[in-house]
Amino acid sequence: MTLLYPNFLWLFIPIVILFFGKRNLITTVHLIVLMLVTIALSQPAVHKGLQEYSLEAKDIIIALDVSYSMRAKDIEPTRYEFAKKSIEALLNENKKDNIMLIAFTTNPLLLSPPTTDHELVNIALKSLNPKYILTKGTSLKKLFRKIAFMNRDATSPKSLLLITDGGEENDLSALTELVQKANISLTVLALGTKQGVTVEKADGSLLKDSKNSLVVSRINPLLKKLVSEVDGNYLTASNSPKVTAKKLNRILSASNKNSEIITKMQYSYRELYQIFIFFAALIFLMVHTRAAKYLVILFTFLGVNIEASVLDLYNLNQAYKSYKADDFTLSEKRLKKIDVPSLQSQFALANSYYKLHSYKKALRIYMSIHSSSITIKQSLYYNIANSYVMLKEYDKAKIYYGKALQLGTDGDSQYNLQLIALLNKGEDAQLGISHPKSQSSNVSKSELVQSDKKETRDEGQPSSGSGSGGESRVDEQKKSKEKKEEKSRLILDEKHEQQPLSSKVYELINKGYIRETQPW
Repeated sequence: MTLLYPNFLWLFIPIVILFFGKRNLITTVHLIVLMLVTIALSQPAVHKGLQEYSLEAKDIIIALDVSYSMRAKDIEPTRYEFAKKSIEALLNENKKDNIMLIAFTTNPLLLSPPTTDHELVNIALKSLNPKYILTKGTSLKKLFRKIAFMNRDATSPKSLLLITDGGEENDLSALTELVQKANISLTVLALGTKQGVTVEKADGSLLKDSKNSLVVSRINPLLKKLVSEVDGNYLTASNSPKVTAKKLNRILSASNKNSEIITKMQYSYRELYQIFIFFAALIFLMVHTRAAKYLVILFTFLGVNIEASVLDLYNLNQAYKSYKADDFTLSEKRLKKIDVPSLQSQFALANSYYKLHSYKKALRIYMSIHSSSITIKQSLYYNIANSYVMLKEYDKAKIYYGKALQLGTDGDSQYNLQLIALLNKGEDAQLGISHPKSQSSNVSKSELVQSDKKETRDEGQPSSGSGSGGESRVDEQKKSKEKKEEKSRLILDEKHEQQPLSSKVYELINKGYIRETQPW
C-alpha cells in the first residue's frame, strides 16, 4: 500500500499531542475519528502497476518568437508575456492533443518534444528566460527548415501555430515554398500593431540600430500574405490571453482533422480512502446517536451495495461447490439467493434445473441468456438442444445442434445430431437418444466473466451463457457395449423402415451404420 498525498500526515502531530492531555471518552473517540480522516486525506492506495491505454490526439507544433522585438509593450504587458499566457491558456483549453514547443530567434530551439502531458510543456515554457538569449533577429526560414526536417517522415500534415511579430523577413516566395515542403497547416498569431512601438532595453533606455536610430517594431505585413499563399489562418491578439486561446483552439481543431491513436503507459491505483471515511463516520454516529436506525441510513449510502455484491459472489461460489458435489438442490437454493443475476449465476441455475430434470425451467433460462462470445454461444446451443431432446422435441433439437456446429467443430453436437437424424418419433427408446453423449467443458471461467462484462446485443435467437457448458450436457448412460449392439441391430434389420436420404443419413450409410441395398 502507498500514500498518494503523504504530506497530510503532518496533521497527526497535533492529534498525538492532544492524546497526551486530559481527555474523556468522547474526546478520545473524536481524536480517533480525526486520525481516520487524516489517513483518508493522505489517499491510501494499492499500487496496480503500469497500464496501457490509447487516446486519439492531433499533432500541434507551437513556435514562439523570443527575439528582442517581442519585448515591445504595444500589447500589455509585453508581446512575449501575452504570448506566453496565451500558450498556457491554450494548453488548458486543449487537454489531449500531442503538442511540441519550439522557441526561435535566428535559430530554433526545441523546448519540449511532442507530448500529451501538457504539464511538461508548461514547465518547459516557464523555464524559458529570454534574458539569457543572446541572438538577435528573427529567422522564419530556419524555423521552417527545422520543422520540415522533423516532419520528413510524417504521412499527414501537422498544425503549426506560429506566434511572432514577423521580424524583418521579406522573401515571401521562399517562405511559401518552405511551408509547403514542411507539410504543415499554418496558423499565425501576429503580435504587435501596424504603427509599431519603440523597444525598451533592460536599463530603461530605448533600443537603437547600428546607425543610432530608434528601432520601431511593428507587425510584419508579410505574415498575412504568407498565410494567404498557403491557405492558412491569420489571427491577431484579442483583449485577453484566454479569449485569444479559445479562438486559437477553435482554429486548430478545424484545420487539423487528421488524428492518430497514441498509446501511453500510466500508473494505476486502487484507492482505499473510502474505508477510513466509512469507519470514521460509523464511530462518530455510534457515539452521538441513540437509535440504531440512524446507522441503517449510513449503511444504505456506504455499505449496502458492497455487502450485496460480496454476498452474491459468496452464494455463487457455494453454488458451484454444491454443483460439483452433485447436490443440485442446494445449488439451486444458493443461486436463487443472488440479488443481481449475472450470466454466470443464470447459466449455473439452468444447469441445476437440468440436473434436477426440470427441463422446461432449464430451457426457459437458457433461452433468456445472451452473450457475444462464440465459445459460450456454442455451449449454450448444445444445452438447449439437449433440453429439447429430454422433452422429446427432436425437430427443435436438430436446429440447435446445427446452430452449435455452425459456430465451430463440436464432436458431441455432431454425434447427437447423427442419432436424432435417424429417428422417427416412436424409435427413441431403441436408439437411446434420450441420453446423448455428454460434452466436456470448453468454456473457461475467465471467458464467462469477460462475457458477463461485455455489452450484450439483442437477438431473435438465444446466445450463450456464462458457466461451464459441459456441466449441463446430457449424461452418457449407455455403455459402449449397448451402442455396438444397437448399431448391429440396425445393420442386420432387413425390415427396418428406410429413412429419407439426407446428407447425414448418407454419411451413416458410408460408415456401415444403416443397411441400405440401393443407397444411391
